[in-house]
Amino acid sequence: MSIKDFDYIIIGAGSAGCVLANRLTEDLDTQVLVLEYGGSDRSVVIQMPSAFSIPMNTTKYNWRYESEPEPYLDGRRIHCPRGKVLGGSSSINGLVYIRGHAFDFDEWESLGAEGWGYRNCLPYFKRAESCEAGGDEYRGGSGPLHTTSGNKMKNPLYGAWVDAGAEAGYIKTDDCNGYMQEGFGAMHMTVKDGVRCSTANAYLRPAMQRPNLTVITLAMTRQIILDGQRAVGVSYDRDGQTHTVYCKREVLICAGPIGSPHLLQRSGIGPSVVLEKAGVEVLHDLPGVGENLQDHSEIYIQYGCKEPVTLNSKMDPLSKLTIGLRWLLCKDGLGATNHFEAGGFIRSEQGLRWPDIQFHFLPAAMRYDGKKPIKGHGFMVLTGPNKPKSRGHVRLRSADPYEHPEILFNYLQREEDREGFRRCVRLTREIIGQPAMDRFRDTEIAPGPNVNSDAEIDAFVRENLESTYHPCGSCRMGEDDMAVVDSQLRVRGVEGLRVIDSSVFPTEPNGNLNAPTIMLAERAADLVRGCKMLPESDVVVGLAAQWETRQRTSAPVRKVSV
Repeated sequence: MSIKDFDYIIIGAGSAGCVLANRLTEDLDTQVLVLEYGGSDRSVVIQMPSAFSIPMNTTKYNWRYESEPEPYLDGRRIHCPRGKVLGGSSSINGLVYIRGHAFDFDEWESLGAEGWGYRNCLPYFKRAESCEAGGDEYRGGSGPLHTTSGNKMKNPLYGAWVDAGAEAGYIKTDDCNGYMQEGFGAMHMTVKDGVRCSTANAYLRPAMQRPNLTVITLAMTRQIILDGQRAVGVSYDRDGQTHTVYCKREVLICAGPIGSPHLLQRSGIGPSVVLEKAGVEVLHDLPGVGENLQDHSEIYIQYGCKEPVTLNSKMDPLSKLTIGLRWLLCKDGLGATNHFEAGGFIRSEQGLRWPDIQFHFLPAAMRYDGKKPIKGHGFMVLTGPNKPKSRGHVRLRSADPYEHPEILFNYLQREEDREGFRRCVRLTREIIGQPAMDRFRDTEIAPGPNVNSDAEIDAFVRENLESTYHPCGSCRMGEDDMAVVDSQLRVRGVEGLRVIDSSVFPTEPNGNLNAPTIMLAERAADLVRGCKMLPESDVVVGLAAQWETRQRTSAPVRKVSV
């Protein structure tokens, strides 16, 4: 490719990169190149919502990162999937659409991310979204990203779960992405007409019809090319050859919370001691690159079910074939949902203004790899503390882009996180013990009725904790010396270079990360283009009554032994 062909080079066609490719090419005078290491997303297992566990567990569509032996998990390595395909992780994730609580973004601003409060972010959530129920002052009605409530909670277990939450003293919420996040209710997913609504489908594919967008797949970006302290291009491998391409304006790194710090580091941008250890020349000492890594983690709390209404009867090959054929022909039925149709957000103690525990309810007892833990029927709650305090890192081992970096999350390093899981277990048991679940609830499968003391719960968590696949924070946004990017997402000390993905989140939002990553990219597109930002939204944020003195709004219907 000739020098200066492009205005912008976007590295990574994932949740953020696809958004940028679309928005930047709205100006037909702007030439944009997207480099993606993965290939096509044209696969039934990607496009069918209920099949998400398949691409998530392949090497074709998943980078298959693994953590180092985690010191607080008895040395277990934890799987850290990242999308390696058009659409990135939005093509292999669980399709859950949760924005996070309004105060999460105010928290970002308080930590130095200027202009990233909820009032600034809400307009971009709305611009991105086309909500099936229609737009309002909280939800978008005409954006590229379609959201829906799936099969409308037809399975009776969903309603029983929500009712049990109310009986346990918690509130119900009509929309956890709207006025009130806290409470029990329906969850939303990124699905359009029964098909996964990844950012590849929502943003990239329409933009690929424009003459000013070039997308190159199967391209491994080796490093950012610097001219002094300015990024001027990139080198990348494709078809066994190394290519160099330059840009006039900016390089935009959208490689995710593992890929982005890894790329910066092998380009000579990062902590000098880390780069020198890996044999990489230090071109710009930036100590925060790869630090502040955090992740949501969870455990499965599982029960047998007394009635044959769960998905466990649909996991045999014939049932899967029937579900798949119906989806192929009609794009509906059990294949058109991720099955996470109900959930909840609660506060673990009084005095917390917003929730710190999230529940995903599933009318099946299974694992992320699709295997069943029991014969017969069961259901489960996936839960964990949503505001983890433990921090880890991403550090390169060498300049070789094909060698995975060292990843350490330090799950459960902090006592607050260990106590958070104890509360998750006990509060979940109390909810499941309410009368609404009597018709369905059978024996507790996991952790099991004999796991009760702090030590027993701690041991269960160490042995069974899994990632919720929400890593972030490794290129933190802020205005202090440990920040990697400033509040305009520009890499500090380097011109013409930004990082735009969940690696810049200062802290974990209170929910799944796909929606806030898309919001971030929508807002970043205006920052990059120098556009006037969307007007701030002045909306009321719902808070639970008497949150200062109550952990929940009322006493439970039945006080169960926990």
